[in-house]
Amino acid sequence: MDLSELHALSTGLAPLPDGRRVELSVVELGELNVASGRLGACDPFAYLQDQVVVPVPPGRYPVFVTVADVSQAQDGSHMREAYLSVVLSGAEPASVEAAPKESGRPGDGRFWGVGVDAGTVAFVDADAIPRCMPADVTDWYSEVFDTGGADGWFAQMDSDTPYPAGTANIVLPRATDGENLVLSHSGWGDGFYPLLQSVSAEGTVTAIHIELLVVGEPEAQEPEPKPVSAEAPTPEPSKGWLRRLFGGR
Repeated sequence: MDLSELHALSTGLAPLPDGRRVELSVVELGELNVASGRLGACDPFAYLQDQVVVPVPPGRYPVFVTVADVSQAQDGSHMREAYLSVVLSGAEPASVEAAPKESGRPGDGRFWGVGVDAGTVAFVDADAIPRCMPADVTDWYSEVFDTGGADGWFAQMDSDTPYPAGTANIVLPRATDGENLVLSHSGWGDGFYPLLQSVSAEGTVTAIHIELLVVGEPEAQEPEPKPVSAEAPTPEPSKGWLRRLFGGR
């Protein structure tokens, strides 16, 4: 996998699949408490109890959202989240690969990923959910997600303070030691989004990223048909590795 295809935590221009190049910006969303060392990634409104869990060293880590300005005029009028990232180390990344989960690495050419049905992705300490959420899951919607007040998760996500609208850093309802969750909108919405990790030349994992498939190189165009001999079949056009995996999404 080519590090040049990962645009997480980068500013400046990045390609879109339609061939345009657009401006990226990076916003810090505060720290995430991962005291257990079990980093959960999920859609917090649909799959908070069914996270993909990535092992990391226990600690508190900064979380960033990388945002793409996809407006035609590049005037900030249409912004889409491109990556949600937990930074584990200040080391310089040298490569990018599929992130493992606790059960191990995915097969060659495959990725663990986050299924999204409510247009949102999040990172959380997986062990904090059973301890810091209401015991009755059926109460979560009315008591946590949509309380009707400013403390509801929907309201915090829609507010433009202290973080941009569409993002939030939320203390869990029954937290005793700052247990929290950091979320953002999921780019273009629902789907399946791969989990990646960037790695330094020394082998240190520098960050875990949810790749929201907003930015990426265009697919190669089909070549004009040409006569070929039986010994020289026409090759398939090449594609970027993520777009090849996910069918050109």
